[in-house]
Amino acid sequence: MKFTPIDNNGLVDGFCIIKSIDRKTSSKGDTYLDMMLGDSDGEINAKLWRYSKELHGEYNINELVKVRGIISQYNGADQLKIDRIRHVTAEDEVNPEDFVKTAGVSGEDMYNELIQIVGGFADEELKAIVSEVLKDNRMCLLYWPAAFKLHHAVRGGLLFHTLSIVRLAQKVCEVYPFVDKELLISGAILHDIAKLDEFNVADTGIAVGYSNEGNLLGHVAMGAMVIDRYVRKLGISDKTAMLLEHMCLSHHGEPEFGAAVRPMFIEAEILSELDLMDSRVFAMREAVSGISTDDFSSRIWSMDNRKLFNHGRKDLNTDTKLF
Repeated sequence: MKFTPIDNNGLVDGFCIIKSIDRKTSSKGDTYLDMMLGDSDGEINAKLWRYSKELHGEYNINELVKVRGIISQYNGADQLKIDRIRHVTAEDEVNPEDFVKTAGVSGEDMYNELIQIVGGFADEELKAIVSEVLKDNRMCLLYWPAAFKLHHAVRGGLLFHTLSIVRLAQKVCEVYPFVDKELLISGAILHDIAKLDEFNVADTGIAVGYSNEGNLLGHVAMGAMVIDRYVRKLGISDKTAMLLEHMCLSHHGEPEFGAAVRPMFIEAEILSELDLMDSRVFAMREAVSGISTDDFSSRIWSMDNRKLFNHGRKDLNTDTKLF
């Protein structure tokens, strides 16, 4: 942990992120907070004894805080006894990317590439609707995750996942030149756009839960609703609207996996397959990257409860590069 020593008695202070937090009661009947704090160097268990909401404030998981306290040993591990804690403010000039997992690529760079690709569209309707959606949602897109817990659940993960699929779509169209490239890319950019409304996301860019809309409707249905709003606003033709909405509603492939309908034209089918491939490759890499060579992971629920094997032929911890 990147704490700064204050004295020779173990008193330190520094910025960190709350990775977990529980409100508990001590044997004496006092309320205390039991937290796991972390930064890019590691994590530490922390206790805030005699916690008072009025005195100390309220805190949530994935929130950035500044703490001061004393580090001591407990059961063979470091533990921080918190003396002071406060919320991080803009004046602290703290970069959230120093405390959470990120896509490893600048949100600005990813966003600008998508804008450039769409700007080159020949189809004016597709150019208009996709450009408008991107521009209206720019600030959130720069840091939004693609999931709460599963694939690309990192800061900037939504744009990373989106651009990965766009890049894959471009290559697919080189192999199958009869595919409508602009329609496929438009669907790739718009298929997860409603995740901006599906999750509640902290300033750190990590989802802390689902919104009411996310729980009740889900991003598949909400995505078609987003497209419909822009279609009406921009005067997009009924057929273009129908194709884009179908790609959004069908991109999970099968009803058992959340699709409202199965893909019913070529570009919709390709989008569904690319979405599945990108999400699974990311999830498999995450599951295996911490496993020793020639060893298996535990069973992964999102991968049909499979154990995954690390053959060790490539370094899975190497950052993925889009640029």
